Amino acid sequence: MTRYAVQLDPGNPDFLRDPYPVLSALRATGPVLWHEPMGVWLATTHDAVSQVLRNRAFGRIWSNWEPADQMEPFNALHRNQMMENEPPAHTRLRKLVSSAFGRGHVERMRPRIEELAATMVDDLGDRFDVLGAYAEPMPVFVIADLLGVPRDDHVLLRAWSQAIVHMYETDVDAATRAKAIEASTAFSDYVRMVVAERRTNLGDDLISDLIEARDEGSKLTDDELVASVVLLLNAGHEASVNVFGNGIHALLSDPVQLSRVTSGDVPVEVALEELIRFDAPLQLFERTATADVEVCGETIKAGQKIACLMGSANRDASAFRDADTLDVGRDPNPHVGFGMGLHFCLGAPLARLELQISLKTLLDRFPRLTLAEEAPRRPTWVLRGFERIEVQGGPA
Repeated sequence: MTRYAVQLDPGNPDFLRDPYPVLSALRATGPVLWHEPMGVWLATTHDAVSQVLRNRAFGRIWSNWEPADQMEPFNALHRNQMMENEPPAHTRLRKLVSSAFGRGHVERMRPRIEELAATMVDDLGDRFDVLGAYAEPMPVFVIADLLGVPRDDHVLLRAWSQAIVHMYETDVDAATRAKAIEASTAFSDYVRMVVAERRTNLGDDLISDLIEARDEGSKLTDDELVASVVLLLNAGHEASVNVFGNGIHALLSDPVQLSRVTSGDVPVEVALEELIRFDAPLQLFERTATADVEVCGETIKAGQKIACLMGSANRDASAFRDADTLDVGRDPNPHVGFGMGLHFCLGAPLARLELQISLKTLLDRFPRLTLAEEAPRRPTWVLRGFERIEVQGGPA
């Protein structure tokens, strides 16, 4: 068993500010390492992460948080959604949700997102927090439109989402648990209320299509429907905000790369993939071995967990030339930002569309945008992002 030779302390302020030197040292130590403090294996390289994500012997095996009766509102949302299940349950749930998504919802959202982005940038001044005023509300508005719920509820939806996803960090305290339970209860009640209304008044929204979705006679149960809706918002919101925030900060910190995008030399669609790679919004994703499996010469025993270090994989020099350099024109760009294999992100097409439109709209309106001050990082690693990003610069 290869022991880790580099200190990995997810709570260290220097690591939170810039984890990539430590991740580079971990890769140099080995592709698969045992980390005693967390009691998990670490997949550090692009090859190791790819092997784990594509190997069906590694699964998302849900274990209820304890005490189970107290944590039930949180546990139920995860036990009944696709991301925490393996086949056959995952296959059934994914088919039903993708069937609802496949009814033209993504392309139908394009004009709504374009109109929304244009309206939102109109309300921005010469100096503003690009996260709080633009990137954070945007995905909640998009999901609200997709689900057919009022945009005015975006503050509630965002607060519930953030309280729930804080549970995904490596060190969770009692206060975080209490907030997650409260948010899970409130979010579930909200979705059940919307579902009950839709059953008597179906529309062209995603919740209506989820209600109607069938696969060989199978339908989503109420618990599964609620969990699927909450997953769509939580995953869609957190990923989109952090991709946008990490990406715009990286661009504004590198005027040469920014000019390649604002000049039209590099299409936004190409640049976006590099922004996802360069500073990964999701740094860690766990799998559990369902049998003894060998990865890069190390045997992961059945029942052991392995943490895929997504940010490390995306900075691996064996997969990316000049991996620590931002290159908005990088092509090909085999980043692992949306996962791989069975659990590849179902919402990736919508996320890409939303991010492409929101980034292009902002830069078209503010091509001389600059950072106004140092941007503070959130005190989290697994979901990596900024607290706020103050920017300034007059319109074109």
